[in-house]
Amino acid sequence: MIIKTVMTPNPIYVSPDTSLTEAKNLMTKHNINKLPVIDKKNRLAGIVTKNDLAKAGPSDATTLDVYEIGYLLSKLTVEKVMTKKVLVVSEDEVVEEAARIMVEHDIGCLPVMKDDILVGIVTESDLFRLFTEIFGASQPGIRINLESADKPGVLSGIMTKIAALNGNIISVVTRESKKVGDRRFTIKATGITLNQMKQILKECDLVAEDIREIK
Repeated sequence: MIIKTVMTPNPIYVSPDTSLTEAKNLMTKHNINKLPVIDKKNRLAGIVTKNDLAKAGPSDATTLDVYEIGYLLSKLTVEKVMTKKVLVVSEDEVVEEAARIMVEHDIGCLPVMKDDILVGIVTESDLFRLFTEIFGASQPGIRINLESADKPGVLSGIMTKIAALNGNIISVVTRESKKVGDRRFTIKATGITLNQMKQILKECDLVAEDIREIK
């Protein structure tokens, strides 16, 4: 899966001379927390977040009234508070690479570029949405979580038996185990009962750490 398929295309953006008040109003109107900043040459100049705007405002201890605060924010521009060194990804980058960058650098979004043009933005929300889709979270079924030796054929036996009962696999997710030589598996299937799944695991000589019916 590539970024182009999960990003928000044609994101709302601002220019460096946009006031903080305008930026804040845009975020509120469109229910977003990040705004790419595009300069007069249509190049990505930075990114500004709701947190940046909050930091730029007066502290709670200020003696300014609401009108004075509003005036100051209307005169302060995005260029003064934005992050200028912005990490980006290509629209053809794989999703897991974007997720890795966001985790390693502790950032909540990545502008998506095609050549030097901004074509989208991928955020934590986009990845969380994808996460729920990968796990089939919105669909009912039998869900099992188990740990087994990381070797060929572990999953094929389970899947063959599920298919033989006219069951349907809607999600298979694997990840590394803390135990060397093992791997963790999460499988979700429909069209079979909880007891049938338990019997399948017994026949495959596997023990589920967790098995449940999701309705």
